[in-house]
Amino acid sequence: MSVRVRYAPSPTGKQHIGGLRTALFNYFFARSNNGTFILRIEDTDRTRFDQDALQDIYDTFAWLGINWDEGPNVGGKYGPYLQSERFALYKKYADSLLQKEYAYKCYCSHERLDKLRQTQSKQKTSFGYDRHCRTLSSEDQTTMEKQGKPFVIRFKIPLAGSTTLHDELLGDITLANKDINPDPVLLKSDGFPTYHLAHIVDDHLMEITHVMRAQEWISSGPLHILLYKAFGWTPPKYCHLPMVLGQDGQKLSKRHGSTSVEEFIDKGYLKEALINYISLLGWAYDDTKEFFTVQELEKLFSIDKLNKAPAVFDYKKLEWFNGNYIRKLASVDLAERLIPFLQKDGIVSNPANSEEQTLIMAVIPLVQERLNLLSDISPLVLFLFKEITIAGDEDLIPKKADKQKTIKILEKTKELIADFNSRSDEQNEVAFRKTAEELDIKLGALLMPLRVAVTGTHVSPPLFESIKILGTEKTVTRIEKALLLLKK
Repeated sequence: MSVRVRYAPSPTGKQHIGGLRTALFNYFFARSNNGTFILRIEDTDRTRFDQDALQDIYDTFAWLGINWDEGPNVGGKYGPYLQSERFALYKKYADSLLQKEYAYKCYCSHERLDKLRQTQSKQKTSFGYDRHCRTLSSEDQTTMEKQGKPFVIRFKIPLAGSTTLHDELLGDITLANKDINPDPVLLKSDGFPTYHLAHIVDDHLMEITHVMRAQEWISSGPLHILLYKAFGWTPPKYCHLPMVLGQDGQKLSKRHGSTSVEEFIDKGYLKEALINYISLLGWAYDDTKEFFTVQELEKLFSIDKLNKAPAVFDYKKLEWFNGNYIRKLASVDLAERLIPFLQKDGIVSNPANSEEQTLIMAVIPLVQERLNLLSDISPLVLFLFKEITIAGDEDLIPKKADKQKTIKILEKTKELIADFNSRSDEQNEVAFRKTAEELDIKLGALLMPLRVAVTGTHVSPPLFESIKILGTEKTVTRIEKALLLLKK
C-alpha cells in the first residue's frame, strides 16, 4: 500500500512552529516515499473556529510553496476534507458502536457532571466519568428516551487488561485500561464529534497509512487503538514527534519569542531558511550536513532519522540560517523580497519607478552580507532614499576630538569628495589615509564624522561605495549641513 499521510490542523489560531514542523515532516515523508500528502481541516470545534485562522493555513503553505495532493481547495476522492461537512459519517459510525455494544448513551446532565468533578476534587480521587449510565437498565433508557433527555455517546473502555500502542519512533507504549480516560465522549448531544471519533473515522476512510503527530497525543494512543479494534479496522502506523522546547527547557511558547509563522514572515525570514531549520528540529540526516534544499528533504527524509529527545528552538541559530540563505540569493531575487519591507517602512513608494529600481539594485551588493533578516534593510539604506537628520552635533564628534577639530576633519573630507569619482577605490583609500596622517588622527576618526554626515548614523554600509551611489553632489551638500550644525 502506498504511503498516505495527513496534516490535520484545527483553525482556531495562527499556524505556529510546532504545527508547521508536523506538517513538514508529513509532507517530506510522503514525498520521500512517493506517497500522498493530505490536508484535512478539523473544524468541529465551532465555538473556537476562526475563519481568519483557516485562511492563515492556506496562506502559510502558499507562502512556503508546500502543496497538498488532496484537500479542501484541491479536492480528492476521499473528501470532503472539512470535518464540518462529514457529520453524517460520524453519527453513522457512532451508531454502529452502539449497535455492537462498544458504546452507550449517557444522559447525565451538566449539573450532575459538575457535581461529580467537585466531589472528586474534594476527595482528591482520580478525575473522570464514573460510568453512571454504562449499566442503565433498558427500562431506564426507555424512560429517558420518552422524556426526550439529551444524551452523548460514550465509548466503553474495557474494565480490565491493558492496551499497547506501537510507535515507530518510541516502540511499544502500554497503558492499563483502568488508566485510560474512563468512557470518553465520542458524539456530543448536539451531534458534534469529539477528536477521538472524528479523526479515527477520517483516517480510516481516507486510508491514512501513517499518523505523525505531536507527543501530547501519546496518552490518548491506547484509546485510539481500542477504537480501531472496536470498529474492526487496522490502525495506521503511529509516530509521535519529539517536542519542541525553548532554551529554558519548557514547551515553546510566546514567552520565548515569535511562535506563529506569520510573525516570522513579518520579521523577514526566508521560507527556505524556515523550512530548513524547522526540519532539523528532531531530525538529522547525519552529523555534518545542516543546509538542505526542499528538493533534498523531499528525497532524504525518513522516520529512522528522527530523534526521540525533545528539540530546542534556538532563535539565534535560525537567524544565522536566515543570514546564510540571504547571502546565497541572486541580487534580483533578493531585491524582489526586500521591496515589500522597503514599501512598508515608506522607503520606496513605487519600485517599478526606474530611479528607485536602479537604486535598489545598486544597494544590494552593499547590504547583502550584512542582512540577517529582510526587515534589517530599511535602517541600513534609509540615507540613500530619504533626507537624513542628525540628532545633535555631538554625534559628529569623534573621541578625543572637539568641535573645531571635527570642523577641520569635515572640511578636509569635503575637499576629498570633490575629486572622489576621478580616483579609483585604491587611490581614494590612499588619499583618505594621507589626510588622516596630516591631521594626526587615525583613519577611523577621519571617516566617522563623514559617515554620520552622509548617512546620519554610526553604522552603515561601506562608506565609499555608499558615496558612489549617493553621488558626490548630495554628499557634499550633507557635509555642508553637518558643518553648519557644528558652527552654530
